[in-house]
Formats: sequence, C-alpha cells, structure tokens
Amino acid sequence: MISVTGIGIVSALGVGVEANLASLRQGKDGIGKVDNFKTTIDVPVGELKLSNKELQRRLGLDEREVVSRTSLLGMLAAKEALEDAGIRDRCQVAFISSTTVGGMDLTPTFYRDYMADSSKGHLRYVSQHDCASSTNAIADFCGIGGFRTAISTACSSAANALMMGARMIEQGLVDVAVVGGTDALCAYTLDGFKSLMILDVEKCRPFDESRAGLNLGEAAAYIVLQRSDIASKSYCTLAGYGNANDAYHQTAVSAEGHGPRMAMEMALEKAGLKPADISYINAHGTGTPNNDASESAAMKAIWGDKVPSFSSTKSFTGHTLAAAGAIEAVFSILAIKHQQIWGNLNYTTPIAGLDLVPVTETCSYEVNAVLSNSFGFGGNCSSVIFSRL
Repeated sequence: MISVTGIGIVSALGVGVEANLASLRQGKDGIGKVDNFKTTIDVPVGELKLSNKELQRRLGLDEREVVSRTSLLGMLAAKEALEDAGIRDRCQVAFISSTTVGGMDLTPTFYRDYMADSSKGHLRYVSQHDCASSTNAIADFCGIGGFRTAISTACSSAANALMMGARMIEQGLVDVAVVGGTDALCAYTLDGFKSLMILDVEKCRPFDESRAGLNLGEAAAYIVLQRSDIASKSYCTLAGYGNANDAYHQTAVSAEGHGPRMAMEMALEKAGLKPADISYINAHGTGTPNNDASESAAMKAIWGDKVPSFSSTKSFTGHTLAAAGAIEAVFSILAIKHQQIWGNLNYTTPIAGLDLVPVTETCSYEVNAVLSNSFGFGGNCSSVIFSRL
C-alpha cells in the first residue's frame, strides 16, 4: 500500500494548507483581477497576491536572484509537504514535478531587450523557460537528491506525476516520492487561452447550463508518498489510478467522454473498488462547455442515476493547468481527513439533458474514498483515488 504522509499547497486561496482549508470551509474564492503583471486582457483569474520579491523573502532567497515564479511557488509547496511528512534524509527521495508554463514569466524580459538591440538580452531570463528548470530548482532548494523528472501533459500533468511516483514505489525503485506540480500566471499563458476563446469574462460556473469558459489560476502543490509499512503517519492511501486518451481533438474531449470514462474505470479497477464505493468526486470541472458536458456524460455512463456527490474546486482557485491535479489531490485528501466536501461555487442551473447537480456548499460528509479527475489537452485523461481505509 502507498500512504500519503505529507501535503503542501500554494494557491490563490493563500500560502499553506491551513489558509487553503479555511477558504474552502468559508466558501471564499480567490478569483479577481490580475495584479502581478501587465495585460490588456480583462478577465478574472486566480492569482496569489504576493509578488516574486515577497515570495523570495518568504523562502530566504536573495531578492537579486532571477528565479521564475513557477519555481518560487513550487519551492513553497514542496517545502511544506516535506516538513509535514517529517522527511529529513532526502538523499534517495524521488521528485516528480509537473508544469506547463515553466519559466515563461521571465522570457518576455529577454525579448524586450533583445528586440530593441540584438546585442542585448540577458540569457538568465530564458534559461529557465523549459519545464525541467523548475523541477531542478525546487529539488535543489529542498535538498532532494534522488531521482528527479518533469512531466508535462497539460492539465493532467500533476495527476500523472502522482501515478508515476506510485508506480516507482510499487516496483521497489524508491521508498519515498514527492509528487505534484506548479504553474504560475503570466501574460503568455493568458494570451494563449484568450486565443482559444475559452476564458470567461465572469467568475467560472462549472457544471452550470450558463457556463461560458474557465478562469486561469496559479498554484503549486506537492504530496509525499511512502510505502505504508515504513510510514510513521498517514492521511490516507493512494488506492487507485488510471490514464487514458480518447485521441479525439487537440483541445477537447469527446462528447461521450470516452477518455474520462476509461480513466475513472481504470482507477476503480486498480483500487479494487466498485463505483458505489466512491463517496465524493473532485471533478475536473473547468467551466467550459465541452469539458463539463463530457465529464458529466462519463459519470452518468459509470454511475447512471446514482452519481456520487461531486463538485469542482476550480470555482475557488481557477484552472491552474499542470498544478490542477495536485492541488485538487490535496483538497481530496483534506476531504477525507476532515470528513467534509467542498462546494461548487456559482452554480444555479443543471446542464440540459444531464440533470446532474453538484454540491453547492461545503458541508460535513462521510468520506471514505475520493475520486479526483484531471483531463488534459489532446485527450490525456487521468483519475486518482484516495481511500480512508
């Protein structure tokens, strides 16, 4: 068995597990205007209201050092997770991190100078652009000396990091793995999603008939996985997982939800659970017309008229891309620990023809097993199951 022994998180709800838990309980979202960079795109986002300099001070880093925001967010979350788990000997710990944005927040600084004069432009602003840069920076900061790798499969990235860490433990390659993801908001990402025409100009409304798109967010979260027989503490177990690809479209999932259905069924089979054993589904729930309809269809295909209580916490944080699977895994773990499920904010009307109603307010609930969904571009669909048992 694989135990969850440590968690760490940073999101628009705040820095640390306690700050995020408080906002979930209060039904208070972190969605608002962009403050940390200039943009002409006026849409709501889930932004952590701390500058890079403030993050560096919290981490004890020299403010003159050039570090991507993606790395800074990841350092805070990974540090909290390791301290929570009490992992001191980190020489053989595996680190599997995910990102889509990488160091893109720094790249425009290089091009601003370079385009004005091709003899100028500091390479330190582009050297952190690739995905592996943040993985190495976070591992070095935390003193993790074992295997390390970066995963980038769009919005399913962190869920896939969880799966890879679990497989490494199951195969006896490592005893401890720190898994998760980090992504920061930047102008490049906002521009890209604007071009896809899937940004809502209002706060997102997952699973609502009026849904019009997503709100982007930034976050980082990491989870410490350990072999259960050596774990000194445990929040819960990582019981099952599944990954599938319906190969339907570059940025959409099939209307029938074939990929999501396969991923959820694989996770149930791996966990040795029946559909009725799932207490709560932490849905991918982006608020886009395609995702919410296809995910609903997939849930209906598995559970019929008995779909478990479900909600999308993206209404609290925005869609945090590669970090989404990790922050929502942390929220799933907290649901088990505190026997609560989280409200799906801004919901009023069921999607026509599906008649599925999410949980709209945070409430006490008997939570034995949580299924958490993360579906990425290209149809890369992942589901993980956390169990109280």
